[in-house]
Amino acid sequence: MTDLNPTPRASEHDRWLRDAPGPLARAFAPVAGYGVTISSMFRPTVTEQYPFEPANLMPRYHGRHQLNRYDDGLEKCIGCELCAWACPADAIYVEAADNAPGAQYSPGERYGRVYQINYLRCIFCGMCIEACPTRALTMTLEIEELVGPTRTGLIYEKDDLLAPVPDGALDAPHPMVEGTEDGDYYRGAVTGPTRAQADWVRAHRPEDPTLATVKVVEAPARPKEAVR
Repeated sequence: MTDLNPTPRASEHDRWLRDAPGPLARAFAPVAGYGVTISSMFRPTVTEQYPFEPANLMPRYHGRHQLNRYDDGLEKCIGCELCAWACPADAIYVEAADNAPGAQYSPGERYGRVYQINYLRCIFCGMCIEACPTRALTMTLEIEELVGPTRTGLIYEKDDLLAPVPDGALDAPHPMVEGTEDGDYYRGAVTGPTRAQADWVRAHRPEDPTLATVKVVEAPARPKEAVR
């Protein structure tokens, strides 16, 4: 038979109630909220005086983008447009073009002829650098440049994003290292320009300023094919 007056069970919520505060806790309860404020008064200040002092950025901070080069000066961008496809804000625009014998800008067949980043749209998520297959696109710690008085000044072109020529390298365009393929560049086998590359630039662009600081290296040796 059903009990008409069941004994009330304790609420599940009551199990998590804290014990009642003691006399001392009740006495300081009105000023307990100032504990954090008072303790902070005796700690050293961590306020950064930016822009009067340089900002302390983390090593993996996402700042301005950069299009990198190989050690001999050729560009890493191959114009694949994967960065533009990965961008959730549609801030990147890329147009690729074919490399020619007299205009070799990157290893392989194609290079990025047009490269634009609209920093009015960019959300600095870093998905573009994750999508880049050749590590051509990375993000620097530069933040000072990403300001401007006009909207057009925040649309960066390829010349604004391209990294400086490495020390001892030659500015593009110039031929690839003799006897190498694009895979040798991707694997890091090319460590600098060779004598043949320097001679080519000297013959076609004798006024190129990188000729004065070029440091030639030996071309990487090709691995011998296995003899069956």
